Amino acid sequence: MLAAEVARGTRRSVPPWMMAVGAMLSVQLGTALSVGLIGQVGPAGTAWLRLSMGGLIFIALVRPRLRAVRRDDVPVLVLLGLMTGLLATSYMAAIARIPLGTAVAIEFLGPLTVAAVRSPRRSALAWPALALAGVLLLTEPWKGEINLPGVGFAALSAVGWGGYILLTARAGDRFTRVTALSFTVPLAAVTAGTAGVGQAWGAITPQVLLTAFCLALLLPVIPFTLEMIALRRMNQAAFGTLMALEPAIGVLLGLIVLRQVPSATQLAGVALVVLAGAAAQRGGRRTGETRPGGSPPASPVCSPHPAAAP
Repeated sequence: MLAAEVARGTRRSVPPWMMAVGAMLSVQLGTALSVGLIGQVGPAGTAWLRLSMGGLIFIALVRPRLRAVRRDDVPVLVLLGLMTGLLATSYMAAIARIPLGTAVAIEFLGPLTVAAVRSPRRSALAWPALALAGVLLLTEPWKGEINLPGVGFAALSAVGWGGYILLTARAGDRFTRVTALSFTVPLAAVTAGTAGVGQAWGAITPQVLLTAFCLALLLPVIPFTLEMIALRRMNQAAFGTLMALEPAIGVLLGLIVLRQVPSATQLAGVALVVLAGAAAQRGGRRTGETRPGGSPPASPVCSPHPAAAP
């Protein structure tokens, strides 16, 4: 498997924190570069093409066996595929309308809320509230220029991310993450295709297909490989704290790639979201717990970004 080959070559030479940051950079770079494809084939078309390419890559790498799927696995895998397709489509629709950093911050409310609800401490509910305050600073609704459809799509993707985490935890009881993805990503492509085929049809060219393939490498393959290696060498709290930097990385790449310049108020909002994400890790599970099959568990906030799945 590609991931195993990369792991053998990098396990001793690259610090795990660097691989975790590299995974986030790959996700956000792929997302930023998707904006150009959105202009050609639309948000749903971009999600459909990216998911389709990602599904083909995972099938080629894993060669999943349908015989391994039990009857009671089917509802979870199907729901996870549907959730991933809806999530990818709504997220693409969000970044087509609002800045990348803002979309990431709003979406981050999903895993933060899951973390707070599952925490045994009531005080954990303060972290989603703090992140929500940061989102308000990012969107600046008092200026009257808020893009409600964009915020709505980002909020829908936040709900999707929360559901994705819960369903992934259930799928992880039966399959390794990469095996589950080889089943669910093709299903997600079918889900996104219900709207994406109509948007993309007539605009598909060899160059568009090549772009979608490259984005699929940036979004599922490279981040998954790096996250998998990093999670085997870091405890969950440390990994989750690093993952809380993702909204800040989204703002940075939005500035560099898309020329989206945040205001001082918006930067303060990003800081609040990052602080909330890092603080929420204090109740996360630690190294030593493993899923069946030896794969490491993921606390709600440090679960890999679903954008890396498609």
